[in-house]
Amino acid sequence: MAISPFRNLEEDLEAASEHGTVSLWWGDLIGARFARNADVPHYAASTMKLPLVIAVLRKAARGEIVLAAPVEVHNSFTSVADGSTFSVDPAEDDDPGTWSAAEHGTTRSVLQLCDHAITHSGNLAANILLEMVGLDEIAHVLHAAGCSDQTVIRRGIEDARAREAGITNTVTAADLGRLMASLARHDTALGGALVCAPVEAMLSRSRHRNQIPAGLPSGVTTANKTGWVDGVSHDVCLVRPLDQAPFVLSICTTTHLSETAAAGLVASLAKDVWRIFTE
Repeated sequence: MAISPFRNLEEDLEAASEHGTVSLWWGDLIGARFARNADVPHYAASTMKLPLVIAVLRKAARGEIVLAAPVEVHNSFTSVADGSTFSVDPAEDDDPGTWSAAEHGTTRSVLQLCDHAITHSGNLAANILLEMVGLDEIAHVLHAAGCSDQTVIRRGIEDARAREAGITNTVTAADLGRLMASLARHDTALGGALVCAPVEAMLSRSRHRNQIPAGLPSGVTTANKTGWVDGVSHDVCLVRPLDQAPFVLSICTTTHLSETAAAGLVASLAKDVWRIFTE
């Protein structure tokens, strides 16, 4: 009997499941090649910034937003739960550029906020952008990419009143994979190259490379978006190997592992996938 090429990956996923829920989707730009628990919903964390930024550039492509327009950087937002105000904690945000603008009363362009939301995973930048485009625009992006109803973005970051009311953001590994594949194909439903190319360029400059990219050989071209909070560690990554067809890998984990250990787990699974890919 032939040994499955996925055997080691399946064994490692089985071992990883002892720590909690681990979901993996791996495919080309058309469909899945391997999936496990890929339709299980997880808290989205910062992966919600990917469809958010696509939504912003999509509106810009329609002429409804000017990317060069200056935006006042502020830290007061309206809860979707009850209309109360909330703010983002700077200690929880790895985005010095946007916070510098807030502290000095200067502006950032729409495009700069998009870049900060992706490359630094900026929370403040993301909430300002969400205020500009609205939740319905993100829902349109997810639908256009063929995502399931398990993936929903229903509130901004650190909207505690909404969280307490059970209003949350969820994703699946399969839907993140579908979204990234749609982006890589420059799907016209997402706005074509005018939208997708600049978003991929931002993803390629991500500062957060300790998950999927860390499991791949140095020098392999990647464009990724992570998401992490206590108990959650996700990454969706477009991989463009030299002289080989690109692929998308999406891994979502909800475990009791530390942030460092969870990132290491995702990296180790990415290493398994790369080994199969190159065999």
